[in-house]
Amino acid sequence: MTPILSILVPFHRDDPSILLESLARQRIEDGSVELLLMDDGTDDDGLTRRVSKVVEPFPFPVRLITSRMNRGRSATRNALQASSTADWVLFLDADMRIDHLHFLQTYLDRSQKGDCDIVFGGFTLEPRPHDRRTQLHHALSRSSDCMSAEVRERKGAQHVASSNLCIRKSVLQAQPFDPAFEGWGWEDSEWAARVARTHRLCHVDNPAVHLGLETAETLLDRFAMSGGNYRRFVDTQPALARRFPLYRIVKRLESIPGHEIFRPALRRLVLSRATPMRARIFALKLWRASHYAEAML
Repeated sequence: MTPILSILVPFHRDDPSILLESLARQRIEDGSVELLLMDDGTDDDGLTRRVSKVVEPFPFPVRLITSRMNRGRSATRNALQASSTADWVLFLDADMRIDHLHFLQTYLDRSQKGDCDIVFGGFTLEPRPHDRRTQLHHALSRSSDCMSAEVRERKGAQHVASSNLCIRKSVLQAQPFDPAFEGWGWEDSEWAARVARTHRLCHVDNPAVHLGLETAETLLDRFAMSGGNYRRFVDTQPALARRFPLYRIVKRLESIPGHEIFRPALRRLVLSRATPMRARIFALKLWRASHYAEAML
């Protein structure tokens, strides 16, 4: 029996065991789903053994693919969809958790309705971060990313992420993720903008819980290194890029010579837990915009 839905989980160094355990508890019909996991170059035999042990008793078919070489986020997603057998695929990040038992059935039902080609379910957070070091990321995500389907629907492709994204496979075959994006960031935003022009995008309230919050230091590093990806996003999807408040800040900083001299002060504000959270978030956004403005020159 060919499954209706292929669940695709790429991971690199992250242990997807919590996600897998929550997926195993889902209430679905036998034969309706398959699960494919791809380890994108972690090169850790211990992690492979742990994941293999978790999926061994799974109630539906599972394949674990390991790559010794790190391909990158876009290439790994493209490889997973090419290996899947269902007409619909569901991308889930390895650092997610499913908290309600009808999560998969919601996507299965939606795939049979025929009114959408792409369905984004959104995500939520734990009420409080378990680690004080991730408080900033928790506050940033809660203010910027955790939105209802009604709010996201008004923004269209502006609020789509591959962390919990269900797609008709034929859409991905025609419009794969762009492997020219390297490292972290913006490849899913570019893909969503590209396909939403020709395919039906729907937002639903079917969230997964995002567990993989980063420390302030990691956020600073990721934002500093993702300027090249942001430039590619702006170059390829200028209409959508202009809709982000970030774009306006970046353009203003481009016209200010020497704005990078403020980065050490911004970094100190971001890292200081004595700084009010709103000020830390503002400083982090300016830090990101400064690096992106430099990348645009």
